[in-house]
Amino acid sequence: MTYLQFLLLGLGSGAVIAALALGVLLTYRASGVVNFAYAAMGMYLAYTYVGLRQRGELLLPILGLPGKVRIFPSDVKPTWATAFALTMVVAAPLGLAIYALVFRPLRDAPTLAKVVASLGLFLYLLGITNQRLGSQGAALAKPEAILPSTVVKVVGVQIPADRLWLLGLVVVATAVLALVFQRTRFGLATRAAAESEKGAVLLGHSPVRLAAINWMIASMLAGAAVIFIAPIAGLDPGTTSLLIVPALAAALLGGFRSFGLTTAAGLGIGMLQSEILNVRTEFAWVPQLDWQAGLPLVIIIMIMAVRGERIPSRGTLREGRFPASPRPEHLLRWVGGASLVTVIALFTLGSTWRQGLIVSMVMALIALSIVVLTGYVGQISLMPLALAGIGAFTMIKLTASAHVPFPLAPLLAALVATGLGLLVGIPASRVRGVNLAIATLAAATVVEELVLKWSWLTGGLGGSAVPRPRLFGVDLGIGATGSDFPRPAFGVLCLVILMAAVVGVANLRRGGTGLAWLAVRANERAGSAASLDVRRVKLTAFAFSSFLAGLGGSMLAYQYDTLSVNSFTVFASLALLATTYLGGVASIGGALVAGAVADGGVLTAAIGSNSSAATFAINGLMLMVVVVVYPDGVIAGVRALGRRLTRR
Repeated sequence: MTYLQFLLLGLGSGAVIAALALGVLLTYRASGVVNFAYAAMGMYLAYTYVGLRQRGELLLPILGLPGKVRIFPSDVKPTWATAFALTMVVAAPLGLAIYALVFRPLRDAPTLAKVVASLGLFLYLLGITNQRLGSQGAALAKPEAILPSTVVKVVGVQIPADRLWLLGLVVVATAVLALVFQRTRFGLATRAAAESEKGAVLLGHSPVRLAAINWMIASMLAGAAVIFIAPIAGLDPGTTSLLIVPALAAALLGGFRSFGLTTAAGLGIGMLQSEILNVRTEFAWVPQLDWQAGLPLVIIIMIMAVRGERIPSRGTLREGRFPASPRPEHLLRWVGGASLVTVIALFTLGSTWRQGLIVSMVMALIALSIVVLTGYVGQISLMPLALAGIGAFTMIKLTASAHVPFPLAPLLAALVATGLGLLVGIPASRVRGVNLAIATLAAATVVEELVLKWSWLTGGLGGSAVPRPRLFGVDLGIGATGSDFPRPAFGVLCLVILMAAVVGVANLRRGGTGLAWLAVRANERAGSAASLDVRRVKLTAFAFSSFLAGLGGSMLAYQYDTLSVNSFTVFASLALLATTYLGGVASIGGALVAGAVADGGVLTAAIGSNSSAATFAINGLMLMVVVVVYPDGVIAGVRALGRRLTRR
């Protein structure tokens, strides 16, 4: 009976997963966008509801404006129905604004641009919510229960009635959406536009107007889903935003086509996750880790391994292009000049600037892994810092337990990260674009929850003590006292490794391997017709990218006396992808820009600010602007400006 009870208790979370999956499906069918920020939209709207209900204040999402605006007098507390209705009034224009300002300009853009824009929106909503409320305020904000919570008996098992109410609401929503899309002119027109925008235009329908209406509906659905589940599951900016992972798994099971199958899949995922929690609690020998987080990844990998390219293509008026990938020229001149300037800076500038330079070099090394896999091959991976975390803690374990010396320990750790990258890459090599982004987002979540929170590997809450790198008896560590921290010797070590990686990536890009990568990025079928082994090309890129990330993770570890898992979160991976795209995801310069603007890097040293919430919000906003206005990135813009000035 206990197993049945936990299955039924999972109906609540399953209903919310199903509701979010319905919204993801709705926006995809309307505009061809798989919105990775969809759960973050629901999270923001739920906090909007809490502010209205508890304080009569409206939470504003626009950076630079006041955080909150009072709507009701201080002595008036609106009812839940009033607060909910006002939140829905906010939700509709929010969805419209997101579509009009971000995704409508990207209608004809390649999948990479749309995915990156949605990740920028994810970071922006996460950052702006944390900035408005603060971490303590966000943790304390929890809406009161709206649905009845009395205990009822179902097939002999007692469960709270709110689970059944959530089930009923999501079933009704599914039925309404299915009827609208099958029986109404609006639904049929949306389906027609999803199959062929040209055909919809010839029939007199506006794909833009159809998409805008669907985005408004989907935004309201996201807000309602999170508002109803928050009294049961709690409300947290990060955790709630990551509900997108099981929602995407449910949408995949539904084929991104069927509302009914998507809802059934979401309910099933929620119920199975609840049962996994029961098993973890019942059997003491099971490690106390978040095993239920691994279920979406298992589902996604199984779907992709069996069915391959699962998300159906959507007919568009025209197809955009990938960001340009310039051939590296004058390599020795640039590497030599940059190295000389950096060495001089390390030995002449103060502690703050040295620390910023070291952080920037390490993050640029990890960002190079994104350039290789995403920029050169078009494979959108969202787990660079998960692989870096594997490399970091493996290096510590090898040094502390097996007494493997430097530099062998970081090299072996990078190979372990390479093995994990290939483990994900083998089933994912059959897919690309948004499919791979979904798989690697789920994989990054699993690595963070199951591997990086494994106390044997990472030391638990206390973290792991990091050994100092020594070579032939020479101390190359970062540690020192007072203004001598960080030691320039460690900065020189980071510089040597970064420049070696830059030269390696540049030579691969200029050689046959780089041409094969770009050919696969441009057109896999054409590459296969030209006798390229597409699977081998992808796996080679996965391996090299994972090695760079793992090596960068070891260098990141050497920066600390004690290393914790907080440096390798999913959100940090998304932020790094954002800044790499800002610089130019298909060029080595993009990785260097990502390092420069990383939290704690040289930009932080210059402006004297180190607020993660503000950094996330600014990075997300800049990413959306760059994707829309100049999708090739900042480096390409500077290069184009230089060519124009030269011609003049």
